[in-house]
Amino acid sequence: MQKRLSLLLCSPLLALATSPVSADEPIDVVLIGGGIMSATLGTYLQELEPEWDIHLYERLGEVAQESSNAWNNAGSGHSAFMEMNYTPDASGRVEIQRAINVTEQFEISRQFWAHQVENGILGEPSSFINSVPHIAVVWGDEDVSFLRERYDAMTQNPLYAGMEYSEDRAELAEWMPLIMEGRDNDDRPVAATRMQMGTEVNYGAQAREMVEALTRSEHFTLGLHSEVRDLSRNDDDTWQVTIAHLDSGEESTVDARYVFIGAGGAALPLLQASGIPEAEAYAGFPVGGQFLYTTNPDVVSQHDVKAYGKAGEGSPPMSVPHLDLRYLDGEPALFFGPFATFSSKFLKEGSWTDLFGSMTLDNTWPMMEVGLDNFNLVSYLVGQVLMSDDDRFEALQAYYPNAQRDDWTLWTAGQRVQIIKNDPERGGVLQFGTEVVTSQDGTMSALLGASPGASTAPSIMLGLLDRVFPTQVASDEWQSTLTEIIPSYGQKLAENPELLREVRAYTAQTLNLDEPMNLPSADEASQDEPSADEESMTEESSTEAESTTEA
Repeated sequence: MQKRLSLLLCSPLLALATSPVSADEPIDVVLIGGGIMSATLGTYLQELEPEWDIHLYERLGEVAQESSNAWNNAGSGHSAFMEMNYTPDASGRVEIQRAINVTEQFEISRQFWAHQVENGILGEPSSFINSVPHIAVVWGDEDVSFLRERYDAMTQNPLYAGMEYSEDRAELAEWMPLIMEGRDNDDRPVAATRMQMGTEVNYGAQAREMVEALTRSEHFTLGLHSEVRDLSRNDDDTWQVTIAHLDSGEESTVDARYVFIGAGGAALPLLQASGIPEAEAYAGFPVGGQFLYTTNPDVVSQHDVKAYGKAGEGSPPMSVPHLDLRYLDGEPALFFGPFATFSSKFLKEGSWTDLFGSMTLDNTWPMMEVGLDNFNLVSYLVGQVLMSDDDRFEALQAYYPNAQRDDWTLWTAGQRVQIIKNDPERGGVLQFGTEVVTSQDGTMSALLGASPGASTAPSIMLGLLDRVFPTQVASDEWQSTLTEIIPSYGQKLAENPELLREVRAYTAQTLNLDEPMNLPSADEASQDEPSADEESMTEESSTEAESTTEA
């Protein structure tokens, strides 16, 4: 696996990067952070407004080396097929509206990526997306009952046509042999669902390809080793951005009409530096993750799925255990985890002072409230930090009983910063998800939080366009272009099975996905129209907290 290092060091983006220079006129957009969010927003804007000047600043020597890097996240195409934390058992019933929202968002992602492949922005699809079935697996009477109810509810919606359910151990052994073998003395009931149209996604590869395409325009400037140190508002309501060029030790400034902070864990301190009042409501708590992984072909060849379990009692949704097939640097591997770690850093390549530097008079008490109100979470994190190698291997054996210790290596993944929001009525509230924060005039915006993040970046950035550029989005020109990029733009696929069939067929073909088109026929689709109760459900915003298991 050492070749991953050479791949990162030899990227053509190093040659394409240029040193940003000050401009006499304000540039149109500054993007801070070279991850999947900035790459996605830049790609949207370059097609919508090809004459706009866009600068992207990344503090490291390569883009997509923090949370977007394939080694630093779970790599799942989070579509709610297997993530049981999207369908909470509330008041004795399964609720699937949250899952529907996430699935709709991921369908937008597939359309966005397919469009970029057609336009030559993204290259060979297998370099960033592959078909890997998604499985949800549970043990015990209570959880089997939950999964059965979840399956019954989800398969009434056309988004989940083709989902399979089984409690038959022989059939489950065919679906996931590594998980089922070695359980002769385990007489607990077991059940699983399978969606064969699941995906494995390399968001780092996507981000690098999109940024490389952006650099082909004379209106785009990429600054590597360029750390944004300060943000201040000018008298004309533009923003002065101060950049430290780490390779030379010099500083420069540029003025910009719009600034987007897509810097992962560094987004909160930069948002605070901007001074916008909207930033005062937020604090962040860093949580890291580790995985066990193996590249032993004899093991990897027996597990061609992503299998997700349920989070343990008292543990957060982001802790959901999963045994996943991954494709890293073109090499298949299995990952198991996550195991939580703690560091006061907000980025994997950050500073130990990040957490303390983000604490203010406005957010310190809400952070303390969250600690007091979430004792189970605190206990979980302490227990995770104290885990030994034996403890982690025992957790792996709960999912893969015949695992051999010598096959597995511990890998420390990326840092995530969970949102703590000061709610006027409830005080400090911990949010497991992502949230877009914008200034009142829309000129300053940032993405805070962790999951679902990368999986739904095209949907999140589509929502940001609505908030930051409402006049342009309402124009005929932008509406036409957005519909070209996202054929289902403005429509709900769960309410239009025929459009769903067309969109999934288009994206599967364009992205070279090997998946069955298990969609309802036209006659069946007419019987699957959402009920009045389903239509009346309140839809959650795409930027509200959507907890997932990306580490």
